[in-house]
Amino acid sequence: MAIDDDAGRCVSADIAAGISPAAALFHSLADENRLRIVARLARGEARVVDLVGELGLAQSTVSKHLACLRDCDLVDYRAEGRQSFYSLTRPELMDLLASAEHLLAATGHAVVLSPIHGTRHGTAHGAADARGALRAELDHDLEHLDQRAGEIEGKTVS
Repeated sequence: MAIDDDAGRCVSADIAAGISPAAALFHSLADENRLRIVARLARGEARVVDLVGELGLAQSTVSKHLACLRDCDLVDYRAEGRQSFYSLTRPELMDLLASAEHLLAATGHAVVLSPIHGTRHGTAHGAADARGALRAELDHDLEHLDQRAGEIEGKTVS
């Protein structure tokens, strides 16, 4: 199933194309909007309308990304009347994202991927790591903004 030109294929299409299940799983997490949806669902279940409002994405975009995450069994839903409530199916996913945070921090690219660290990390340790990663990400963003402001000022001065 194709999401769009930028997002690529989902797991079943990747596996059908001969890509290994491990590579297909990581490919399904290689989209920033899917990571944002996963991070939001880590805090609890949500409807499509909730995700649209909180993440500022189009309804069709959220629905397509949820379909992709369902395709790899990372997300499922429960129906209640005419509404569907989506949630994460695998708590291990948060451990994977926490490990990715540590790896990225070790390589100088600290980010916060999960609002809640997985089961392997204690609360204090996870919170300290998250604060450190967030601080590094904010420092990087400020550096980028300063650089961009300098470029803009240079263009207006000339």
